Amino acid sequence: MAEDNAPHGNLQMPDQEANDARDKDENPRNSENEKSEGKEDGAGTPPPEPEPLKQNWTGRVASAAIVLLAIMVIAIVIAITNRYPRTDDAEVFANYIGLAPVVNGPISDVYVRDNQQVHEGDVLFRVDERPYRYALERAFSDRVALEGQIVDESRRIRALESAAQGAQAATRTAVANVGRSTSAVDQATADVGNAQASLARAKTVYAYSLNNLHRVEPLLAKQFVTVDQVDQLRTGTAANELAVRQAEAQVKVAQAALASSYAALTASNSSVFQSQAQQRQSQNSITTLEPFTGQRGARESAIETAQYNLNHCDVKAPFDARVTNLTLSQGAYARAGTQVFTLIDTRVWWVIANFRETQLRHILPGMHVDVYLLGDPDRLYRGVVDSASFGVTPDASTLGTLAPGLPDAQRTLSWVHLASRYPVRIRILDPQPNAFRIAQSATVVVRGWKGW
Repeated sequence: MAEDNAPHGNLQMPDQEANDARDKDENPRNSENEKSEGKEDGAGTPPPEPEPLKQNWTGRVASAAIVLLAIMVIAIVIAITNRYPRTDDAEVFANYIGLAPVVNGPISDVYVRDNQQVHEGDVLFRVDERPYRYALERAFSDRVALEGQIVDESRRIRALESAAQGAQAATRTAVANVGRSTSAVDQATADVGNAQASLARAKTVYAYSLNNLHRVEPLLAKQFVTVDQVDQLRTGTAANELAVRQAEAQVKVAQAALASSYAALTASNSSVFQSQAQQRQSQNSITTLEPFTGQRGARESAIETAQYNLNHCDVKAPFDARVTNLTLSQGAYARAGTQVFTLIDTRVWWVIANFRETQLRHILPGMHVDVYLLGDPDRLYRGVVDSASFGVTPDASTLGTLAPGLPDAQRTLSWVHLASRYPVRIRILDPQPNAFRIAQSATVVVRGWKGW
């Protein structure tokens, strides 16, 4: 039994011994007290036994359990974070525009105030419309004047067309006269031929009568013929001579008629040439309405432009929005294209959340998202992932500078590599009125495909 009890009596854990030694070093008075008490009780009396061994093992188990529990909690948090990515690096965002007038002019009325909610079609302010109303009236007047010019030009063209038709009729008449003159020339030529034939016939008869008279007259002295016969022959010869003269006169008359016919033919040809020239001149004088009708489009465009400018004197809200950064007053001069204040599009609100690149594979378009605002952390807003960015500005300390020429590579060595963050656009579903402001801080949790 002595041998069995010896080991048990001297059994002591190394940690316990170390703790006891540390306690003695830290509390020398306690050591001196123990020594003095040992002396009083007797040198051979052993010190009191330490706490039971069971309590030491209980502490160790508890410590190990705490460590394991912490590891499990960390693992669970990592798993949940990977499955349901979340970040508090998020801000509320909305589309906004800088509202600028389309026309120039002094502002006559302002109908909104700063930070006011407006609806689509509401008049925000008005630019003095009088110059643009006058321009519209002038454009209408120009169009009416153009239509009057078109009517007058149409009448003048019709008159020129009538003149051209008259010239054409005169040309046809002249051509007909040429035909008649040609026929008269032919007829006069025939008459000249007939007269010349009659003259030749009369000359032949006269020559025969004259020869016969010359044959008979010597017979009268020998009384072979009577005086009466000679007188008859002389009378016939004189008559034939008159016939010859008359035929010559007819030839001259026929030749004169032929010359007159030629003159008439020449005049007719001249009339034809003159009529044709007048016809060509009349046709060339006829203008078209194209130069005037082509201006109709310009006049209509001027009217539409003037109407467009007049309509934009009233500057209206293009969508449901909230007015901000309004520093506009009545009497200010508005310049076309120059921003006067800002409109925040309140129809759709977004949250731009920055996620690490290692989380993007767990974030897909269409996934449901829980959104909490820093100013109202107890209210849950529902959202849906719209898209994730595909690019951010490269870190110059890691990549270097991308510039023309050779790349500027960094020589630094980072032992800890931080993951890049990419913005993810999240659309808020059913946003509450007046609940969102641009640049509000938010916390988002991607819940995946499950519903709320």
